[in-house]
Amino acid sequence: MSVLAPAARTVACVLLLSACAMSHPSPRFTNPPELSTPTGYTHVVDVPPGHRLVFIAGQVALDSTGALVGAGDFAAQTRQVFENLRRALAASGATFADVVKMTTYVTDASQTPVLREIRTGYLHMAAPPANTLVEVRRLARDEWLIEIEAIAAVPVGR
Repeated sequence: MSVLAPAARTVACVLLLSACAMSHPSPRFTNPPELSTPTGYTHVVDVPPGHRLVFIAGQVALDSTGALVGAGDFAAQTRQVFENLRRALAASGATFADVVKMTTYVTDASQTPVLREIRTGYLHMAAPPANTLVEVRRLARDEWLIEIEAIAAVPVGR
């Protein structure tokens, strides 16, 4: 049995529904002044409650048929990797603006300027995700020059 009068119950229900309908706070992207100024990434991303995490496996330069795109061409492979990431994110209702963390593996770190140029066309650079770039001797297949995995934080209900 409710101790609230009918009018008070109505007001309480409206307030509760309004609170539930409010959007969740966005992830917070920060670069503490105690750390170096990053180039094209953020040092710390804090994801508040109300978000679901989407984990995207490492994407390589394969098209939808499994054929390699851009044999020996780092720029072409990088563009294909970002297109694959875009498609994988979309499958979960996410976009690059939702990405909070990326891990990038390359076989030649001297290609970093090419990677950064292409990456800028995809990522939300006002608040870029945390990122780790690792040069490796080789990836799972010799012809792959780059692989990127991502984590996105998508507001619950989207």
